Amino acid sequence: MDPAMSDDRRRRRLLIAATAGGLVLLMLVGVGIYGLVRGPAAPTEPTPSERPSTTAPVTPSATPGAELEPLSQSLGPEAFAQAVARALFTWDTTTGHMPSNYAQVLADAAHGSEADAFVGDVRAYLPTNDAWVQLRTYATRQWLTIDEVFVPEAWETAVDQAAPGQIPAGAVAYTIEGTRHREGVWGTDPVEASRPVSFTVFLVCTPPTPSRGAGSGECEVLRLSQLDNPLH
Repeated sequence: MDPAMSDDRRRRRLLIAATAGGLVLLMLVGVGIYGLVRGPAAPTEPTPSERPSTTAPVTPSATPGAELEPLSQSLGPEAFAQAVARALFTWDTTTGHMPSNYAQVLADAAHGSEADAFVGDVRAYLPTNDAWVQLRTYATRQWLTIDEVFVPEAWETAVDQAAPGQIPAGAVAYTIEGTRHREGVWGTDPVEASRPVSFTVFLVCTPPTPSRGAGSGECEVLRLSQLDNPLH
């Protein structure tokens, strides 16, 4: 393994253990790109009194104790954005993993220039440890179905109006629209709840190598928009 890459991985792991600080403000002059300016708002966790519907979908069950798969960073920009979105929303309280384990998968795919801020973005999407303990009593798990992925017009406007060097080479934004699903057990009854979500993923990707095909470039995550406040 490349020693520089190994050092970078270790540094990112330290970010997970540290307390997330304030989010870095990235100002794009003359363009109102809010997704790069702030991380997402903290999600609201359900209380035990909020009983969801009793129709549980048929989905694959999680394997207890299974290792979390790292994100493949050579999928191409749009496919990588979808992989980030799914990793952000897919978790299972019954496997023995904690929120930090799921956050680490995403942190390992962060761009070094925005790693600190991106970790803060991710923490705002995941349950807190206290909420996780509560959700685990209901054997809660969560996943995302994606309905639409597109490059928002606001990003295209930002690229057109940005000064040279203002936006990193290879940067792109994808807005994700989909449905967040949760299922668990209430007493002895299987229960399920879902709601629509939308957000924007900001990436930077290196060009593919011609001899290795269109999907050979590598992508890293820059930032996330606020949940339900994406670019359009």
